[in-house]
Amino acid sequence: MDATDSPYLAGLDLAGRRVVVVGGGSVAQRRLPLLVSCGAKVVVITREATPAVEGMASFGQIELELRDYRDGDLHEAWYAIACTDEAETNAAIVAEAARSRIFCVRADVARDGTAVTPASAEYDGLTVGVLASGEHRRSAAVRNAVLDGLQSGAIADAPEKSIAGVALVGGGPGDPDLITVRGRRLLARADVVVADRLAPPELLAELGPHVEVIDASKIPYGRFMAQEAINDALVTHARAGRFVVRLKGGDPYVFGRGYEELEACTAAGIPVTVVPGITSAISVPSAAGIPVTHRGVTHEFVVVSGHLRPYHPDSLIDWPSLGRLRGTIVLLMAVERIGAFADVLVENGRAADTPVVVVQEGTTRSQRVVRADLTTVAERVRAENVRPPAIIVIGPVAGFDAAAVIGAAS
Repeated sequence: MDATDSPYLAGLDLAGRRVVVVGGGSVAQRRLPLLVSCGAKVVVITREATPAVEGMASFGQIELELRDYRDGDLHEAWYAIACTDEAETNAAIVAEAARSRIFCVRADVARDGTAVTPASAEYDGLTVGVLASGEHRRSAAVRNAVLDGLQSGAIADAPEKSIAGVALVGGGPGDPDLITVRGRRLLARADVVVADRLAPPELLAELGPHVEVIDASKIPYGRFMAQEAINDALVTHARAGRFVVRLKGGDPYVFGRGYEELEACTAAGIPVTVVPGITSAISVPSAAGIPVTHRGVTHEFVVVSGHLRPYHPDSLIDWPSLGRLRGTIVLLMAVERIGAFADVLVENGRAADTPVVVVQEGTTRSQRVVRADLTTVAERVRAENVRPPAIIVIGPVAGFDAAAVIGAAS
């Protein structure tokens, strides 16, 4: 392929067709997933494969032959990729492909192949491909910019398909960048947004002026919008032909009453899309440098609602069993009652000096971390004036300090 020629972009239907990849290193590892997702019958020929390539073979996604390339290996192939670390071998593969009229990508010297792999991405049934005359970083940068524009709504993939019904979208733990790609895409298409107090407020600032925002805040021990009123708002606006996004903090189904909203909409005949979110129960400890599990330390973690005191008649929590656990306990909505929770855990067998970490407004610019143990956590929370939203982590991992580890390493 002459460097001055512009390649002709085409979408190849490789489903069920033989594709031969010669080489099993990092280049093959990057190219194989897309070939597999296209349904191609991929054969990889290589002396040595990366663990990821071997894993794809063990799961039956590809056929792996650990040997040298031989002339004739492209027989009955529709497409080929030469990505060994030997220039002579790659040249021989391209030569065989040319004789057999098979398009072939040469990874080490792109201009010597008969095909070029574009920087590509998938978006809502749309495939985006970018070529930049072999300037791979440039094509990747443009591809990423186009994808970001599509996901944010800055680029409209017109004509837009109309969306009906309600989407229950998990907004993540607080940082607006931690909403899922799909959640952000649907939010950009909303006519009405019914937002929780814990939904990232910066996301609302991105909405167009035509979007109606309904405040569905539930302030602890303060003003709140009744769940029945929220359900009614979702149904009423959706029945009026508007696309409604119910934007919630964290994940809709982790103490978010999302399933109740799904039931209400479904009973009214309203279609519902559920978009999972990153739950604060795991992400907030992570942002504070605390893993909820760690090899050799804890093999379990449990997420517990703290909105009812221990042994409350309506509580469904088995506190004696939690006290006997050796793993990690993550408490949500527990700031006001942390003293009672700490006491009941100690009473039922948890060591009094078990580390505890309280993370307020995790993943946001206002994040702060308070460290204690079960005997001192209630006093520390009061002294530091900790307020919701806050995540409380109890267990050996709460004694970890990633910042100290990183500092020591540097």
